Amino acid sequence: MRALERAPARALFAEFLGTFILLVVVVGSGIMGERLAAGNAAVALLANSLATAAGLFVLIHVFGPISGAHFNPVVSAWFRLRGELSTPTLLAYGLIQTAGAVLGVWFAHVMFGLDVLQTSAHARDGLGIFASEVFATFGLLLTIAAFLERQSALVPVGVAAYIGGAYWFTSSTSFANPAVTVARALTSTFAGIAPHSVAPFVAAQACGLALFCAAWRVLRSDADVSPGE
Repeated sequence: MRALERAPARALFAEFLGTFILLVVVVGSGIMGERLAAGNAAVALLANSLATAAGLFVLIHVFGPISGAHFNPVVSAWFRLRGELSTPTLLAYGLIQTAGAVLGVWFAHVMFGLDVLQTSAHARDGLGIFASEVFATFGLLLTIAAFLERQSALVPVGVAAYIGGAYWFTSSTSFANPAVTVARALTSTFAGIAPHSVAPFVAAQACGLALFCAAWRVLRSDADVSPGE
């Protein structure tokens, strides 16, 4: 997951393509799961979570050596705080991740014969949902940081396991990703989120990042650790 300090075209393309594929997986599996579940939301969520976890495992392996395989502006922000990304690279990553996510949603619609342009009416509101997204983002960053500290080769396993589980133990189903959140507002399918819920979700994800940085500093107990480390 270690990102390149400079972002050559191939790194940006890797972040774009990886996030694009991730959203195809998330939205496509949600559509397929809902169609085959015959109204059973638990079965649809199981299909969605398993496909997402498997997809993340593969995508991090494929794109990790090229761009760091962030696919997530919050993850990129943490690497910026660690001093491993410049501010321009962080901004470029965030923009390209969001563009890839949106196009991934639209392509999933094309695959399943749906209208390409749509928005969600699935409101995800309330204190519990907000707290869930704070916790989901905190946990994702903790997983990445801890696995990088101990055995970076297992990061794909850790992230896939965490996200697959967090679909079930968080009330928000663990978006933990601003680019994904924005893109999922553009689908009225199983994976959607109402546009008015996007800003609170992104705010919660930012809070999760801040809390993680504070907690990680304590866990590391290192006097000369930088703010993000």
